[in-house]
Amino acid sequence: MNKYTFSSKKKDRKKAIRSIIQLIIIVILIYIIVISLSSFNKYIPFEDSERSQTKDGFIAISYFGVDRTGNGSLISKKKLDEHMQALKASGYVTITQDDIKNYYLNNKPLPPRSLFLMFEDGRKDTAVFAQKVLEKYNYKASILTYAQNLQTKSSKFLSAKELPFLLKKSFWEPGTNGYRLSYINVFDRHGNFLNQLDSNEYEGLSAYLDRNYNHYLMDYVRDEYGIPMEDFGEIQKRISYDYKMMQDIYEESIGKMPGLYALMHSNTGRFGTNDRVSEVNKKWIYELFDMNFNREGNSRNLLDSSIYDLSRIQPQSYWSANHLLMRIWDDTKQDMAFVSGDLNKKKEWNTLFGESEFVDDVIILTSLPEDRGLMFLKNSEEFKDIDLSVTLNGNKAGSQVIYLRADKDLDQYISVQIINNVLHIFEKKYGGEKEKLFSLDLDVHDEIVFQSMGENKLESEMQYLKTKIKYASNPKEAKRFLSALDNKRHMEIKDTVEEDEKYIPKIDISEQASRLLKINLKGDSLSVYIDNKKVFEDMEVSILDPGYIGLESSFSGYGYSQKNLSDDVYDGIFKELIIKEEPGQILYSNKLTSFEKIKYDINVIWEKTIDWFIKYL
Repeated sequence: MNKYTFSSKKKDRKKAIRSIIQLIIIVILIYIIVISLSSFNKYIPFEDSERSQTKDGFIAISYFGVDRTGNGSLISKKKLDEHMQALKASGYVTITQDDIKNYYLNNKPLPPRSLFLMFEDGRKDTAVFAQKVLEKYNYKASILTYAQNLQTKSSKFLSAKELPFLLKKSFWEPGTNGYRLSYINVFDRHGNFLNQLDSNEYEGLSAYLDRNYNHYLMDYVRDEYGIPMEDFGEIQKRISYDYKMMQDIYEESIGKMPGLYALMHSNTGRFGTNDRVSEVNKKWIYELFDMNFNREGNSRNLLDSSIYDLSRIQPQSYWSANHLLMRIWDDTKQDMAFVSGDLNKKKEWNTLFGESEFVDDVIILTSLPEDRGLMFLKNSEEFKDIDLSVTLNGNKAGSQVIYLRADKDLDQYISVQIINNVLHIFEKKYGGEKEKLFSLDLDVHDEIVFQSMGENKLESEMQYLKTKIKYASNPKEAKRFLSALDNKRHMEIKDTVEEDEKYIPKIDISEQASRLLKINLKGDSLSVYIDNKKVFEDMEVSILDPGYIGLESSFSGYGYSQKNLSDDVYDGIFKELIIKEEPGQILYSNKLTSFEKIKYDINVIWEKTIDWFIKYL
């Protein structure tokens, strides 16, 4: 045997060993995934002896959907678990649709801390990833679907074959959001009349819409001037068609109509934005359903509520567990088991307002409703000259503050604040008013070049045509929209050169942000950097006394939401807070230790690996 043959066999042996190891890893991962997605448990209802109250009613919580890692409006499996754990620790037990019916129709008592749980839109990923969480906490939920989606071949939504399979598991009950998700009387933000959009078209155009549209069942179909394009007889026929189709599909797929309905959109004060339309919806709702969730924003439902006008809150994917508990506390005024996280890290701080949670290298400071959260670092009253760095990960709409050289009552301080994407520097002296030293729009700091209104308007019009081409019902229709799109492309330069007004997007309450903030305070000199870019250096300050380091998060007013959601609680998120004395000595650090960082990185890699296999296998 020559050396080349030996070398070749050695390489083949290494390759075989590597392949075996890879196969073993794949088998292990597949086993873990299968086990994690399998269900063997049974829901255990609460005992009848636990029924002890009628005056406190129940709370209702509804999620848009669940994803393994979270995505936009979909909450991650991990965060859903955190929410459910916090609810369980606060004493909540789930009730069923029958419990609600008996509560309202027969005055039958409920357990203390009754929770009605819903997942809307009927997504497959919700069914997969919420299942294990429900099992873990012995919680039961209603899965709401759109009847039309049950008949379509979709990778997103449960089908008519899959829904009955899910309902065989004892953790689920059926509900419905209606026949279809569709929009009428739609205008883009520039006043262009888009008429009617289905859910796919809406998704493709949502970046160019504000809130000037309506749901299919809420109003007359109108022209661009607001004049109805149908008479009352026609609207009765159109709305009735949806309810009849819904009824046929559910009876065919699961053998009955769901007893639970959530009318889209909520908060109209009736069953539509138009009185006569509301009467048509009311007729069908009362005829077909046992109950209707008609409002959003308040979690609590009491005995004097109507069973057809129930209310729910819809937690967003970015809410911390304390955010959810704070909203429920505000609705019910009952004590909650707020989450603290790492108690060793928490004990280094005094939390005066709101609630604080310490997770890894993150401090989450949740404000009180329509108010603030405030905390001070213990033993920092003599801090004077410091270098401070922190990444602020709270949403853009809201306020996050760093207090320097502050007294306990905030009668004196220097503050660095980012509120609604604007940086402010303030000083307050004993007996004086708060004085603004500096202000900077961070869009200016980022040197963002905004489109003109004309450019954005043209872009919106072109996107509308592209969307119509993508979802055209036939080649002739697609060709017509394609011709219009070609004409728009030729108009681009001519229509925008004379337009000077800038299009500056509204900040949505759900819009996330991340800012690395660095502060140097020495003597009477303050320097600030954001995202490693200088804001200013050596600004003169007049407060020279040492004082506390403080953190604040606060609600900044009911901001814009395209989905028309309102929220008066804010999570300030302070990541990797490091405070050094001017010569370089570390006074405080929330950064992970080397060992913690290794564990954290391994977990991240593991989660990403599982995600990859779930996505591609």
